[in-house]
Amino acid sequence: METLLVVEDDPGIQKQLKWSFSDYEVIIAGDRKEAITALRRYEPKVVTLDLGLPPDEANASEGLATLKEMLELNPKLKVIVITGNEDKENALSAIAMGAHDFYQKPIDDDTMSVIIARAFWVANIELENETLKGASLDNNGFLGNSPQVQKVCRMVERIAPTEVTTLLLGESGTGKEVLARAIHQQSPRKDKPFIAINCASIPENLLESELFGFEKGAFTGAHKTTEGKIECANGGTLFLDEIGDMPYPLQAKILRFLQEKVVERVGGRKEIPVDVKIVCATHQNLQNMVEQKEFREDLFYRISEITINIPPLRDRGEDVILLARAFLQNYNKQMQRNINNFSDDAITALSNHRWPGNIRELQNKVKSAVIMADNKQITADDLALPIGDEEQVKLALNLRHVREAAEKQAINKALALSNGNISNTAGLLGVTRPTLYSLLDKYGLKTD
Repeated sequence: METLLVVEDDPGIQKQLKWSFSDYEVIIAGDRKEAITALRRYEPKVVTLDLGLPPDEANASEGLATLKEMLELNPKLKVIVITGNEDKENALSAIAMGAHDFYQKPIDDDTMSVIIARAFWVANIELENETLKGASLDNNGFLGNSPQVQKVCRMVERIAPTEVTTLLLGESGTGKEVLARAIHQQSPRKDKPFIAINCASIPENLLESELFGFEKGAFTGAHKTTEGKIECANGGTLFLDEIGDMPYPLQAKILRFLQEKVVERVGGRKEIPVDVKIVCATHQNLQNMVEQKEFREDLFYRISEITINIPPLRDRGEDVILLARAFLQNYNKQMQRNINNFSDDAITALSNHRWPGNIRELQNKVKSAVIMADNKQITADDLALPIGDEEQVKLALNLRHVREAAEKQAINKALALSNGNISNTAGLLGVTRPTLYSLLDKYGLKTD
């Protein structure tokens, strides 16, 4: 339950606000000293502040001083100032000082509820954004708060300053290239090139010349000497994506490059020294490929000095919602939309989906939803995702429903095993006959 601090000296209004906002833990403060004490103790995100506080109830000086002190203690605090009916000037002064909103008496409970709920929403979004920034590996990087992602982040922080060769393992769409770029950005080589090459996307007969370059006349069409991707990465980072798809004959040449840090262009005889940091990635099980003689064992051990296992999105819990909201903000800016959030059914659909395409699939779903949404909130229909079994959703969210469903299932099973005999059923369940009769009546179950 969120904590709401009400700074108000009028006992009648105190009582009104406390009863009106039963969804919050309401803390009452009657003057500036009590307000600051409560702020320090409870650390609320939202405060309602009457500017007419003692000892200067007729004016706003004490209220404005309280506002100033509160914002100095917590600049992110959302303060809703409450003023007299004709006191617009002081309300505007409060806004200029950093108040979140203002409301003029007399107080209408429904209107105040909307203003307070909006203040909490803004405060939580700002907190979430701060959390995302703290958890990201760069400004557009690998986001998440789950323990698995935090472990990955800590590994990257330690790996990045070193020259160790890193192998990233993860399903397609889990963000392997994003992570590789994050390693580069945190390394001393960040001002040098980051060169990525997908070993699965280039035909086998072209991959060698793409990686190592070629001399003029080396083959038909080689009209001029051309540097390969490895040479282009000199001084920086070379990212070999999907290295598990690299042709077996080429693996020996890559191994020599990794050991000697020299390359020979196709058709050339000269060894060219290259200084690069190596990051590799694949979605395949390289150990199985080694056993099946599809991947060189010596190359496997050379590229996996340190291995990072990137968790699939389905195993990252609430990260799905964090990422979806981050993508929503980005696409809002790109497409000049003003969509506030996801509806409850959209949150449920996002949480229930298995995400076989991982983060790439989530990006696509959110992007298309931003385009298709008609309202200020994205719905499950906008995401083109099923909500799932509503009863299962309730069971996941409500402990009482979980308990009742389990009791009903156990009673039905015991009745079936006992062929409807009440005494035997009660014995199997470990309850008395009166208790069993009470449960049968509660759930409308019959013994026939």
